[in-house]
Amino acid sequence: MSIVYGPVPSWRLGRSLGIDLLSTKGKTCSFDCVYCQLGRTVNPLTERKQFVSLSELTAELERVKGVPADYATFSGVGEPTLASNLDGAIALVKSVLRLPVAVLTNSSLMTRKDVRRDLGLADVVVVKLDAPNEELFRQINRPIAKCTLGEIIQAIRLFRGKHQGKLVLQMMFIKANWSYAQELSRIAEELSPDEVQINTPLRPCAIQPLTPEDIGAIKREFFKVKRVMTVYEASRPEVVPLNLKETLRRRPSHL
Repeated sequence: MSIVYGPVPSWRLGRSLGIDLLSTKGKTCSFDCVYCQLGRTVNPLTERKQFVSLSELTAELERVKGVPADYATFSGVGEPTLASNLDGAIALVKSVLRLPVAVLTNSSLMTRKDVRRDLGLADVVVVKLDAPNEELFRQINRPIAKCTLGEIIQAIRLFRGKHQGKLVLQMMFIKANWSYAQELSRIAEELSPDEVQINTPLRPCAIQPLTPEDIGAIKREFFKVKRVMTVYEASRPEVVPLNLKETLRRRPSHL
């Protein structure tokens, strides 16, 4: 399985070269979110370890060197911060590809100081927050990691205070949490991210997406946040992946 894939179209990041530091058979994650386009978490994990060596990553990066892209994005078949060599991988990607680096994280491991340090090396960090209370957090994200929502919010707050790059707060809205938009907007206002991205599951999964009208109403609750974008408003750039058939068959588009 390829470690580097794409570029793929991302409504958040434009032309994005995906970096999968896990590259496992089936999803490896610290959450088992009800809306995940990858399906159920078949490899539940909460401890960091090395999945892909930096020498393996180097070979893959050399293959795509010079390919036009807006970002190199750590995403893939699970939670990228589970990779214990994320810091070295970010540095390597910047050195070889000369592209800004984004990391998409479910935020669960941000309670760890080493994870916050590693994420601090990225130019853009997109953190997930889907619930305003513990009950809803467990219902939607179904955490495997032994962390509370309060601990995650505090970890994001700590990270925000030190990170020199762009911090993006991503919220996935579904039927279970759409009526909590006001509470989530208050949390977003307090965390003061550079941007809030309001999403709903448009990729095939077990959960139905909300309508553009519903998402529009949710966005209006975030009027105190300086920048808000929604999945329905975002343009989708035309991108031809390096290996279209393989990308569509095996990889998420980190939409």
